[in-house]
Amino acid sequence: MKTNIALIGFMATGKTTIAKTIAAKLGKTLVEMDVLIEQKAGKSVADIFKDDGEIAFRQLEIDVTREIAEQDNQVIACGGGIVLNRINIDRLKRRSVVVLLTVSFDVIEKRVSASTGVRPLLAGSEDKAQAIRELMSFRQPFYERAADITVDSSNLGIEATADYIIDKVKIYESQNR
Repeated sequence: MKTNIALIGFMATGKTTIAKTIAAKLGKTLVEMDVLIEQKAGKSVADIFKDDGEIAFRQLEIDVTREIAEQDNQVIACGGGIVLNRINIDRLKRRSVVVLLTVSFDVIEKRVSASTGVRPLLAGSEDKAQAIRELMSFRQPFYERAADITVDSSNLGIEATADYIIDKVKIYESQNR
């Protein structure tokens, strides 16, 4: 039986927030991949992108995925681009049910606009909305291929989304033993 839940999805879909809630409800360890990447690199994700480039960031992401994928009883908040490297998903799927968290474009745009955090893939974009649309469109097939379960939380609160995911994972596990 898979003991981990890995949340994937586009930026600002609530992966970290929902992962925290699920981990607390299930008594599992919370793993925030971006935090581990920052610790490994000794700098922020934004600085990794700025100083070393996306390729260096993706290599760190592969390294961190390799390390966490073999552990159990975790709720993993993955970075939005984890699906771009198939090896990451293959490693996660050994012990994790992969849950794609989605929200509408409007919700993402609102959250990104309100966020004080740096979004390296949007840095320098004249038209952030267009950049988000293009990136979402490009990544969608990767997300769909990676997901065991898809949850649209556009109209759900944090608690309701967490409970819904927990229920869906239980159903998934009972059908895939």
